[in-house]
Amino acid sequence: MMHSSFNPDAAVYNYVMPAGDHWIHAIRKGQTFRIVDMEGNQAADTLFYNLSEPTERYSATDTIRSQQALYLSTGTQLISSFGNPMLTITADTCGRHDTLGGACSRESNVMRYAFDREPMHACRDSFIRGLQEWGHGMEKRDLTCNINFFMNVPVTPEGGLTFADGVSAPGYYVEMKAEMDVLCLISNCPQLNNPCNAYNPTPVRLLIWD
Repeated sequence: MMHSSFNPDAAVYNYVMPAGDHWIHAIRKGQTFRIVDMEGNQAADTLFYNLSEPTERYSATDTIRSQQALYLSTGTQLISSFGNPMLTITADTCGRHDTLGGACSRESNVMRYAFDREPMHACRDSFIRGLQEWGHGMEKRDLTCNINFFMNVPVTPEGGLTFADGVSAPGYYVEMKAEMDVLCLISNCPQLNNPCNAYNPTPVRLLIWD
């Protein structure tokens, strides 16, 4: 774990993102970006794109291969589909973050929980709304494998995924330095069916420093 020296009062951007909402915002090269888990064990499903060329986007495969490790934490470089560093995690008080479990969808709610869960809002819906809000020709085909900041998804010896109780807590954060101009898209997960957040989605805080 690594703490940060950045003072929230000096941030150029400071926003509390409600549970279940989406957020899309540019982060410029050299800026530092922090996501704060305000109440603990709230998954912040996140995607990154090259701001000027959005066909270049975060790649879970290239990131895992580059660092030879499954989980993200301090020192991890988030690698793009073109093989370029997009951001570097410079501070992390949670300890590890998932990039395998993907985003919940109405379809996965049906498969994992029950047929009557299909109408419930899900992260994939939030991602689509965010891209529609941004425009610039981006649409659902631009969605790819995301990061689940603060989410605990252990991998079994057989290669399976398990959605376990969170390892985060109120006030834990992850902080990244942008290595290029990026577009960040977040779904503050609205999931009401998974016990890892105690069935209670909560806000996250987003901060940016120059």
